Amino acid sequence: MEILHSKIYGEDKAGTPLLVLHGLFGMLDNWGSFGKEFGEMMPTHLLDLRNHGRSFHSPSMTHDDLANDIINYMNAHNIDKAYLLGHSLGGKAVMQCAINFPEKVEKLIVVDISPKAYPPHHQGIIKALQSVDFSKVESRHDVEDVLKEFIPETFVIQFLMKNLYWTDDKKLDWRFNLQTLADNYTEFVSNAIKFGVYNGPTLFMKGSKSNYILPQDDFLIKQQFPNSSLVEIANASHWVQANNPTDFAIAVKAFLFDK
Repeated sequence: MEILHSKIYGEDKAGTPLLVLHGLFGMLDNWGSFGKEFGEMMPTHLLDLRNHGRSFHSPSMTHDDLANDIINYMNAHNIDKAYLLGHSLGGKAVMQCAINFPEKVEKLIVVDISPKAYPPHHQGIIKALQSVDFSKVESRHDVEDVLKEFIPETFVIQFLMKNLYWTDDKKLDWRFNLQTLADNYTEFVSNAIKFGVYNGPTLFMKGSKSNYILPQDDFLIKQQFPNSSLVEIANASHWVQANNPTDFAIAVKAFLFDK
């Protein structure tokens, strides 16, 4: 059994651990500042999803796979019960985990994603990533030039380029498993999470400038997560924790420490 790669802050702290799951094309490093801050208060585990970062590669990428990976990680680290926080694709992973294994989840935080199916909307990014020919590029700058042909947003390019690394044979490559992510894209984006109910305390967080969670999603959210509330973070788009880290951290603390 393969276990997700992680970085742990505050391992010596007492209390319920917090497990953090990033979004599509992300990695645990995206959450470093958050991990350091929360590691001062509780054991905080930043995880790389399968096919991302330094975690294992697999041809399968279902919501159940992602949920099982979290439980396997918890078992490997002797974690009986955890707080789960997931952003975007990581949000779908923690929702499915809470529904499949409610007894393992103390509280749930879902960042800027709802349980619903989403229309495909990353085709441009996938095409850009597939257009990088690593047999020809010689520098990070060369990769950036290719991405600029397809992606207008500098922030998105910088986010994707954090996944570049030098292989043992001195070639650049992506840390994520682009083949599986492209092949299985509709499996994990264009499918809703499996229906079920998690009755535990749940916080949904949305960016004020994001349209990932819409007012009409409220009925579905309440059906599956009846004990949930929604907090909107000002001046934030889909990358809520990066756009407004201060307000994001305040909202997470208020939810976790409110008895």
